[in-house]
Amino acid sequence: MTPKRVLPGISDAIRKYPVLGDTFLATALALTATALALIESSPERHLPTTTADLVAFVFAVIAVAARRRFTVAAMLVSVAAATALTAIAHRQDPVLTAAIVLLIYTFATRTERQTAWLTAGGVAAFLTIGTLLWDPLNGHRLSTIAAIGVGAAIGDATRSRLAYVAEVEHRARQTEQSRDEEARHRVAQERVRIARDIHDVVAHHIAAVKVLAAGARRIVDHRPEQVTPALEHISQLADDVLKEMASVIGLLRQEPDQDALTIEPARGLASLHRLICDFTATGLCVERQQIGVPRKLPAMADLVAYRIIQEGLTNAWKYGDGKAHLTITYTSAGVTVDIINKVGQGYSGQSFGYGILGMGERVAANGGRFAVGHAEGNAFSVRAELSAPAS
Repeated sequence: MTPKRVLPGISDAIRKYPVLGDTFLATALALTATALALIESSPERHLPTTTADLVAFVFAVIAVAARRRFTVAAMLVSVAAATALTAIAHRQDPVLTAAIVLLIYTFATRTERQTAWLTAGGVAAFLTIGTLLWDPLNGHRLSTIAAIGVGAAIGDATRSRLAYVAEVEHRARQTEQSRDEEARHRVAQERVRIARDIHDVVAHHIAAVKVLAAGARRIVDHRPEQVTPALEHISQLADDVLKEMASVIGLLRQEPDQDALTIEPARGLASLHRLICDFTATGLCVERQQIGVPRKLPAMADLVAYRIIQEGLTNAWKYGDGKAHLTITYTSAGVTVDIINKVGQGYSGQSFGYGILGMGERVAANGGRFAVGHAEGNAFSVRAELSAPAS
């Protein structure tokens, strides 16, 4: 097995079992400190092979292995053990000193800066006092204090870096969440728009087909020559509704990276004459009036105006007396659509349905004003003021 394959396996095991990695680290620190003490020792000096050294070795391994779960407890026990060994053996133990530095580092990565430095200062002071009392000839006090300070500094820097990374990741998640919410909001808006388009298309054309089919059934026996035009008109309306349904549903099938649509353009006021002819064929008499000079409207305003007229005349055919008055007013600020019709006997005074609600939503999306209600003389009116400033 090659070293490249062994190292990832060891890294994965340490990430999965942190205590195992800490145990290896404690053992390495203890062995390193012991080796350094052996190198510095001489026959005249003390060799680190006493019972105190073995006890320090065990304390260091246990403290470092438990540094993640019991950081404060391990640090307090290590400081107490180092002080006790100094009092007994009259010297500092390098193994416990290394373990304390590592514990100070771990503590600094998990607490705020002020607490970490106060704790490091207290530990350094406690060890220094113990050395002055029981090992006054020890010349390594400054190096111990410096090592504790370095451990606290590295731990504080690590904590700051981890906090920065966590904040960046948090902001990235928030940004992604906001992007997802915006996408869901746009999808919901698109669904509502598609639902309005489908309602407008189906409501008008199916109503016209129903009337023509009923008329053809009544005249088939008495005036058969009129059946063929009625059936042709039904076929034409069916083709229209299929094309418009394909236009709406085609938006759902379009790939995001397509440069152009391959579906039929949306209807606008340019198709108004044909729309009125369809209503006339169903028996609705539409009186059309135009005020102002007609001009090309923005695509959204043009489509909204067409859909308002389509839905308004459909309601007039359903609930009126067979006549409707349509007024289209062009101004420099936009276009206004007014539809007024007498209320027929089939109208039961029911609340507004999805057609009226859809018209209001379309006008609101355009930034205009929409009003419906009863007018004088048992009439019903629809008024839509659409924003379309003249360029």
